[in-house]
Amino acid sequence: MTDRIAVSTADAPAPAHTFSQGVKRGPFLQVSGQGPVDPATNEYLHPGNVKAQTERTLRNVEAVLAAGGAGFDDVMMLRVYLTTRDDFAAMNEAYGEFLSTRVASGVLPARTTVFTGLPRAEMLVEIDAFAVLSSGA
Repeated sequence: MTDRIAVSTADAPAPAHTFSQGVKRGPFLQVSGQGPVDPATNEYLHPGNVKAQTERTLRNVEAVLAAGGAGFDDVMMLRVYLTTRDDFAAMNEAYGEFLSTRVASGVLPARTTVFTGLPRAEMLVEIDAFAVLSSGA
């Protein structure tokens, strides 16, 4: 099997800790958890607005996917982490709107949503992705 390759892009926030934005091995691509951070400034955006944070977070996931040669049609699984159950409906609305314009196949990725604490108080949502590239590249 091929070696693991770190995937990185300036279009998503630089990792704040000791991990890669994404890791690719053969046709598999794992995107690390992304949050609502502006990649240009590394500032957390949209305090208190989970809908806007979800969209920004998905844009960051999308950037790492693209850097690894993938798109949302290649995503098998998205994991969404929320700080409170009260934000589920707004997150789900933003998530649905975002993915509906990016999944041409019509087959949405599988998803798990977990309610938990997140590393920064500003973060209401974090999302990671697992993709399988159809080309095997």
